[in-house]
This record gives sequence, structure tokens and C-alpha cells, in this order.
Amino acid sequence: MSIEQFIDNEVKSTDVVLFMKGTPQQPMCGFSGQVVQILDFIGVPYKGVNVLESDDLRQGIKSYSQWPTIPQLYVKGEFVGGCDIVREMFQAKELQQLMKDKGLPVKDRAMAG
Repeated sequence: MSIEQFIDNEVKSTDVVLFMKGTPQQPMCGFSGQVVQILDFIGVPYKGVNVLESDDLRQGIKSYSQWPTIPQLYVKGEFVGGCDIVREMFQAKELQQLMKDKGLPVKDRAMAG
């Protein structure tokens, strides 16, 4: 399986997948950590893929999305964005709405305020 096939499979077979530096339990960069905190806060189940495990994966995800930075969030096979976009969407309640629109469970407290 090529790295592109691996990425494509992860993106298409997992509802919410975050390509990140480190793991959700131990993020290895602040930007990845911020996205993990947001996803944990809204309570949506997701899978973290550590791009630091492989140079091929780290380069491959950038080619796959045509996006130069990591982390990268995918929801139901669609690229959502990196840390800044995810944070802005979260603050505007757009991220929570996107998850709900895609039929994913979101903690109600995340919609308050």
C-alpha cells in the first residue's frame, strides 16, 4: 500500500481523523495540542495519526491535501483545515455545527454560550 493509499483509506474510513505531530494523549507540538483540546472539548470521537512516525507520511499528507502545515483535520472524508481554521470555526460554533451536520455526536455543553 502506498502512503497515498494509506492516507486515503484513513480519511475515508474514519469519520474524524486528525493528522498531527504526536498522539492525542501526547501532542508533540502546540498546534496539534490545540486541535486535540478543541476536539476533546466538543466531545466528538476522532482518530489521531502521528505524522512523526514516518517522513513519508509527513510529506504524503501535505501532498494529499495540498496544505503545507500539520495538523490537518478531516471530517467524513473532507479536509477541514489546520489549527487556525479549526480554532476559528470552533470559536464561531461552525465546527460544532459541521460535526452535527455530518451526523456526529457533539457534547451539548460545547454549543452553550
